[in-house]
Amino acid sequence: MIKTVTRLIRLLVLGGGAALGFLAWDRYFTNRTIQQLVAENGQLRSAIQNLTEESQIGYAKVISQEVRDGKFMTRLLFVETDRSDPAKRVLEKEFEIAGDVAHFDALIVKFSGPAVMDGRERAMYLWRRVYGETTQPEEAARIETPGAESQRYADLSAKLSLKDRKLFWDEIWALSNDPARLQQSGITAIYGNVVYRKLRPGLIYVFKISNSGQLYPETVPAL
Repeated sequence: MIKTVTRLIRLLVLGGGAALGFLAWDRYFTNRTIQQLVAENGQLRSAIQNLTEESQIGYAKVISQEVRDGKFMTRLLFVETDRSDPAKRVLEKEFEIAGDVAHFDALIVKFSGPAVMDGRERAMYLWRRVYGETTQPEEAARIETPGAESQRYADLSAKLSLKDRKLFWDEIWALSNDPARLQQSGITAIYGNVVYRKLRPGLIYVFKISNSGQLYPETVPAL
């Protein structure tokens, strides 16, 4: 009987130690930072290293324009394209704006210093919102959902566990409110605001990237 009780006490002590170990492990991942994630995950740094050779990140075209209740309205199709194949669509949405001037707002996240392997700057482009000339930015329609994984960068997400994916994208999107919050980790953000005037049917407005990483429009006829 005494041996049985002793064995039970030993199992409870061992089980308690395992539970404490689990709690400590879970707390580590709960409190983990993006700085630790980038430093520890070589596959993620390698994926960041491949954020190069981007030239086109999407396009828009006018579906229709009409006067409704005394207001000129423009309906747009917005398409975000795959990084490796511009003909492949990873996001497609329709938006309606007042007027014929559209503001397309992108969050440009730059990786440098500790976040990259060769010291050369890399960039990620996330579409935030679209709005017309008479609309306040805070009332704009969302293109991508803040905090959500971007399908354009699915290869980065694939290098991470589910918990680390949430941490990574939460931190990246948080740069919308504080662009310099991860500066010490080599991660900063700027806004790219592309404005078109006199949007017209029959044209495609292609979003291009300059050598400096800024966005600019290129207009081509729709086929």
